[in-house]
Amino acid sequence: MGFIKSIKRFDTNFEVKLSTYAVPYMIGEIKRYIRDDGPIKVSRSIKELGVKIRELQKEYINKKGTEISIDEISKQLKISKEDITLALEATNTVESIDSNSYIDYKDGSNISLIEQISTDKNEEELITNKLAIRQLLNGLEKRDREVILLRFYKEKTQMQVAKILGITQVQVSRIERKILGYMRQHLLECG
Repeated sequence: MGFIKSIKRFDTNFEVKLSTYAVPYMIGEIKRYIRDDGPIKVSRSIKELGVKIRELQKEYINKKGTEISIDEISKQLKISKEDITLALEATNTVESIDSNSYIDYKDGSNISLIEQISTDKNEEELITNKLAIRQLLNGLEKRDREVILLRFYKEKTQMQVAKILGITQVQVSRIERKILGYMRQHLLECG
C-alpha cells in the first residue's frame, strides 16, 4: 500500500528518485499496519468480546476479591466456553521466542522462550537414527520384526513375546540376539 500511495503522490518536481520517495511511505505503512492491526489479524468481534471479558474479570475481582471462572463468564455473557477461550487467547500480545521474558530460578538470569524449550539433545541425529532403525525394521522378516517391536516398543518380556508368537522363550532370545547383531552391524557399516 505504501508503494502505491507513493506512486500516486510522487511528483517529479521533488528532484528525487521514486525509490527515495517510496521507501519512507512503505515503512510508514508497515508500521501503521502493525500498530493498528497487530502482527496477527484478529476480527473486531473477537477483540470486542475479549474487552468485555477482561472488563468482567476486573469487575468481578473488585467486587468479590477472587477471579471469575470460565463457567461464570459463560453464564453472564451467554456465550460458549470455547468462544471465551478464543477471545482471551486471540487478544493476548504476541511474544517473540527470542525475547528474554522468563527468569531462570537457579541463578536469576533472564532466558528466552527458545532457550527454555530447547533440549541439549541433537535432534537431527535422533531423527536420523529413528529413520535408519525404521528402515532396518521394514527390511526384516515378519516374525523377526514382530519380536523386535514387541520386545523394545511394546516392552514385553521374552516369555510374553513367546506366548504371543507361539514359540519358546529360547527361540525369542535367539531371534532377538540375531536381529540385534544384524542391526548393529548394519548401522556401524553405514554410520
